Amino acid sequence: MRIVGGLLRGRRFTAPSSIPARPTTDFAKEALFNILAHQIHWPDVNALDLFSGIGSISIEMVSRGARQVTSIDKHPKAVQWLSKTGQELNLSALYPIRSDAIHWLERVNQKFDFVFADPPYDYDDYDKVIELVLKSALQPDGLFVLEHRQSGSFANHSNFVEDRTYGEVRFSFFRLNA
Repeated sequence: MRIVGGLLRGRRFTAPSSIPARPTTDFAKEALFNILAHQIHWPDVNALDLFSGIGSISIEMVSRGARQVTSIDKHPKAVQWLSKTGQELNLSALYPIRSDAIHWLERVNQKFDFVFADPPYDYDDYDKVIELVLKSALQPDGLFVLEHRQSGSFANHSNFVEDRTYGEVRFSFFRLNA
């Protein structure tokens, strides 16, 4: 994985192959963060990265100056690797947590300015993730981006704003005030 912007721009990381993750491609990640650059002032943002895997999106947000990034993943090796990488890079704004995303969202008592979620493509509960993020985790006027297969669509959701497709990846954008 490569960091495409911010203080760590150009830095490359190789996570252990034992971590079950499908990192967002550098091409799609760069396109996403180019879009977000016009919507988000990172130093003002408390962000949440659900299904964070090796933390590519989390580290990208910290690199761009996010005030705080909470990364949620249920795989112990992924969280352990992200914690170790954060410590090695002195990323004090990065907070990796080992938990199932749905269970964590059901009990969260914090609101975030920006939420990113990248469940496995064969995930069965996309609708539940969307509803829990909008109900429990997103600030009013906050932005939520869901990464999913290009073939899926959430355009009929009342909080849907737009989507962008990059190869097999689609990013769907949601806002509470839509």
